[in-house]
Amino acid sequence: MAVPEVIIAGGGVAGTATALALLDAGITAEVYEAHPAGGADGGAFLTVMRNGMLALAGFGAAGAVEAVSFPARSVSLLDHRGERLGHRPIEGPARSLTRAALYRALQDLAAARGIRVHHGRRLTGVTRGPGGVTAEFADGGRASGRLLVGADGIHSRTRRLIDPGAPEPRYSGQHVVYGYTPGNPAGLTPDEYHMIRGSRAFFGLTAPGDDGRTWWFARLRGDRPAAGLTPRQWRDLASEACGDDGTPVRALIAGSTTVVGGDSYDIPTTPHWHDTHLVLAGDAAHAAVPAAAQGASMALEDAVALAAALRDHDTPETAFTAYESRRRTETEETVAASARLSDPRG
Repeated sequence: MAVPEVIIAGGGVAGTATALALLDAGITAEVYEAHPAGGADGGAFLTVMRNGMLALAGFGAAGAVEAVSFPARSVSLLDHRGERLGHRPIEGPARSLTRAALYRALQDLAAARGIRVHHGRRLTGVTRGPGGVTAEFADGGRASGRLLVGADGIHSRTRRLIDPGAPEPRYSGQHVVYGYTPGNPAGLTPDEYHMIRGSRAFFGLTAPGDDGRTWWFARLRGDRPAAGLTPRQWRDLASEACGDDGTPVRALIAGSTTVVGGDSYDIPTTPHWHDTHLVLAGDAAHAAVPAAAQGASMALEDAVALAAALRDHDTPETAFTAYESRRRTETEETVAASARLSDPRG
């Protein structure tokens, strides 16, 4: 079996998109995903914004994502009494979907195009040599290639392999809770986001057309991380944050059938994105809190930029330098902007 040119650590959005973009650029890659059946955060939902959809179109994946998503057409901003403060269209195309649906769409497309995705393979180390790099996994297995892309998320092992002194993710001071409620009991306009500046927290609601559910999220202030809470505890925490607000949020939370929560982290800057054989993509390089709704879209743009750089440059090192030059400033500005937007009170 031929050795792939690129090993990709991480089979989430950044990793699988990078494999697809590389294939489109004529470069072979294989993906090694730590989780047994896909990435983490499968219960959350997200929006792929216009820039992300354009990136997907660049390697022929926009249609696959459109098939499992819904339009995100506009945003209404409301106060804690439920009174509208403003309204604006979302520059399209933009699509809402669950994170799990995005993973499946990209991984199914990768499989259909002959890209191998190996599950249950957690990266632990690398050995560099004159001809490339050998990745070492927790199960004792190894894989060799010309170079390795670390798309292994905010707690990236690759980031530490490049720079043992790399910064740890920064806790943002907030939790994010996602939930799904049957029907559209609040009578929301389909495919419109209702963003609510509550008295104690910030909430978002949408009722995607034909989904049959209302999707909601809550950004809650938290002095310290609260990892390990049960779904019921996350539900109670979100409900308590409604206070005496005159909005439909408390009723939606009470009627939800699925709730998932977690702590929010970001990485304001990563000093070293690459060395001679390893390079970072997606959250491994520039994780943002979700307020700006750009995490997935930035990862998709990384995939296109990295593939183009490797196609257009003779050596990995010059390609990595060009890729970082193209992406660093923009992504760091987006991470900073999202942090400014992320106060749970809006």
